[in-house]
Amino acid sequence: MRRTPFQPALFCQVLALGAALLIAGPATAGIAWVSNEKDNSLSLIDMQSLQVIDTLPVGQRPRGLLLSHDNRLLYICASDSDRVQVMDVATRKIIKELPSGKDPEQFALHPNDRWLYVSNEDDALVTVIDTQTSEVLGQIGVGVEPEGMAVSPDGKWAVNTSETTNMLHWIDTSTQTLADNTLVDQRPRFVEFNRDGTQLWASAEIGGTLTILDVATRQVLKTLTFKIKGVHPDKVQPVGIKLSADGALAFVALGPANHVAVIDAKTFEVLDYLLVGRRVWQLAFTPDQKQLLATNGVSGDVSVIDVQSRKVLKSVKVGRYPWGVVVTP
Repeated sequence: MRRTPFQPALFCQVLALGAALLIAGPATAGIAWVSNEKDNSLSLIDMQSLQVIDTLPVGQRPRGLLLSHDNRLLYICASDSDRVQVMDVATRKIIKELPSGKDPEQFALHPNDRWLYVSNEDDALVTVIDTQTSEVLGQIGVGVEPEGMAVSPDGKWAVNTSETTNMLHWIDTSTQTLADNTLVDQRPRFVEFNRDGTQLWASAEIGGTLTILDVATRQVLKTLTFKIKGVHPDKVQPVGIKLSADGALAFVALGPANHVAVIDAKTFEVLDYLLVGRRVWQLAFTPDQKQLLATNGVSGDVSVIDVQSRKVLKSVKVGRYPWGVVVTP
């Protein structure tokens, strides 16, 4: 048998390639944290294997989730427990509970990483909490059935949506008082600022629309509607929104339409519709923004979307009625 002579240069190249692959690791890693409304739990998905690796008990009817700016703390809206729970990400243990007000649904954290703005659906209030001292800094009267919350990147504005009043409520964070209201379509559910804080995107579930506003003037720039072939218009109910960090794309969960809309964030043109699970609620990017996760309440799973190709890669089964989702590195 003829033997190939040993080639030191080629051997070194192979070793170097192998080392580079080991160092680089997978394109996307981290852990996705998913709130399961009906199970009072969180499902943890390993983003490398795309498998559920842990299930954690939490308060009743967990919905909104968000992370502290250093990713060390996870805040959980335990709606039926009337509490915001704080979990240590490293230990996966609840370390304290915050006095959120009644029926917290969604919340947003100020850039100071300290003030938490919580919507209280049953009381028509926004509660402001100091997360370090657990002190309630104020309660601000808003419209009927407040739901969505967002804080501008510069920390100047906190914006709340009221489902029944059909308004966006602009809260001046320097005084913790209501400064203005903007009428939008029926049942606004979610708001998201773009990265530089010049625009606010708001979904209207029953109106079936997405409204994009200029933050400086608080005037409407564009209102989008959605038309999906084979889907009745009544099923198109926009809820969760995610804007890419580069400002190129926006993704909108369309509820019982079972699709996620892809929008050109510069031209406001709808580019695509991605079929996901049943009753898609909320969205979250992985830290590198290469993948997008969508929680599907009725089908009890999470769709993993490749952002570049705009393809659904996999469906991961979690608990009953998954709602919120965030991803830690």
